[in-house]
Amino acid sequence: MLSLVHFYGYNIPPFSHVKKFSPLKSKTRAFGIFASNKSHIYLANMEQERDQERSMDISLKDLSKQLEDFAKVRNWEKYHSPRNLLLAMVGEVGELSEIFQWRGEVDKGLPNWEESDKEHLGEELSDVLLYLIRLADICGIDLGDAAAKKILKNSIKYPEPKTKREFI
Repeated sequence: MLSLVHFYGYNIPPFSHVKKFSPLKSKTRAFGIFASNKSHIYLANMEQERDQERSMDISLKDLSKQLEDFAKVRNWEKYHSPRNLLLAMVGEVGELSEIFQWRGEVDKGLPNWEESDKEHLGEELSDVLLYLIRLADICGIDLGDAAAKKILKNSIKYPEPKTKREFI
């Protein structure tokens, strides 16, 4: 089943075949795995791309480059200050929080959730991630490197317990 793609607050309809999109001639805003060719963006079949994405890893650098290209094509770079990106990300965290607001504790894997609720959760998690990546990029922080260093720092700060009794 095809569903809307959500990016930067826009719901984008999926495409059943590759379409040529001109931001100069259309009011539709689009994001996905895309390649820019002057003023045109080529959108791939979102259903097929989603299946392919499940089997491939996308690096933070790849996402950063896609976000940079996305902003450049739309001339949004002037709005992507650290403050603006942080506030936008906080807004997305609020939307993410709303999903859990009245559910109480939930089991791992969300076994009692509707598929549409899980999809919505994925969209909101993605919004937060994409803003975080863009914020790090604008601030000149290599997020992957910073995260790896933080994990190492935490492993030193919180070493593995020597015996099982330490858990009790």
